Amino acid sequence: MQQSVRLKSFELFAQDIDGIDVNLLHALSTSVGWPHRPKDWEMLRRAGKGIVAVDGIGRVFGSAMWFPHGDDFATIGLVITSPRTQAQGNGRWLMERVFAECGGRHLSLNATRAAYALYRSLAFVDEGIVHLHQGKVSAALPSLPRLNGHFEELAPGRLAEIAALDLAAFGVDRLPLLELLAEQASIRVLRRDGVAVGYSMCRAFGQGHVIGPLVASNDDDAIHLAAVHLEAFGGRFMRVDTRSTGAFAAFLRRNGLSVTDTVTTMSKGRRFLNEKPGEPMVFGLAGHALG
Repeated sequence: MQQSVRLKSFELFAQDIDGIDVNLLHALSTSVGWPHRPKDWEMLRRAGKGIVAVDGIGRVFGSAMWFPHGDDFATIGLVITSPRTQAQGNGRWLMERVFAECGGRHLSLNATRAAYALYRSLAFVDEGIVHLHQGKVSAALPSLPRLNGHFEELAPGRLAEIAALDLAAFGVDRLPLLELLAEQASIRVLRRDGVAVGYSMCRAFGQGHVIGPLVASNDDDAIHLAAVHLEAFGGRFMRVDTRSTGAFAAFLRRNGLSVTDTVTTMSKGRRFLNEKPGEPMVFGLAGHALG
């Protein structure tokens, strides 16, 4: 695998992301307008693997990460090229290195508009659209549908109780990721007749907080799983990434979380999305990089 790439008048070298000063990674994401804090980068480095493109004096010009789930699947994210090296081949070089590291895994990612053409050229196919809902939460929640069941707060040590539910929605086992997210998240579980039928996590991220993952089998349950967190954040900044365009999305908009951007869920290998009406599905993503 090519260890360096020459872009016009300078050469970039691949370096493991764990050896990079987190403040340089933060500066890279800030340069393209992404909201990740140094703490968010630290968490993502614990969750996955990555490479960084640096020049001969250690300046960072790009990054790419992958998040393995088992032996045959991974999500890809944090693929960033600095404005200076965009459209010069840096992104393609980073992706080729990711492919080599991921081996024969099936892959999924959420493509920004800027990177969409690159991913299409690398044989990724479209599967869905993610809508980024964010803004300051309304002071008072609108009326909610009737709650069918009851809520419990879930301790991080009891995540096995929702593992099967998450597996059914996401398609692969991601318990290690849930354990990592749970270290800093508030977790709520919706139960009916003692059985977990949905869950949601809320944690600090970027400008405020993000709700995700959020897994439910229908819009009403998803609305309640979001509302149980939103009610504590009136007037504060919140984010939810969702592929929903129905009642759940409408509820988010009524709470002050308007759609500010979209990305395209894409896959390479087997199809990633397996949503079926009435069965558990991911209403709120853990993050663009994490799915």
